[in-house]
Amino acid sequence: MAEKITKDMIIADILKINMGCIPILLNEGMHCIGCPASQGETLEEACMVHGLDVEPLVAKLNEFVQNVEADQ
Repeated sequence: MAEKITKDMIIADILKINMGCIPILLNEGMHCIGCPASQGETLEEACMVHGLDVEPLVAKLNEFVQNVEADQ
């Protein structure tokens, strides 16, 4: 079972779970994937900077990861 993504996770750690999360983050306007801040910024902190509600994004990311795992 894949690790559950939480709002307290560092963005870089989320990408280690599944690089397929990148398009989801980009679609939400989070173009900081390659930014040095992504190495130390939590998902919640990044959402605050971008004016996003973190909870729906966490749900999208976890749904994606679960679907990928179910397909394997």
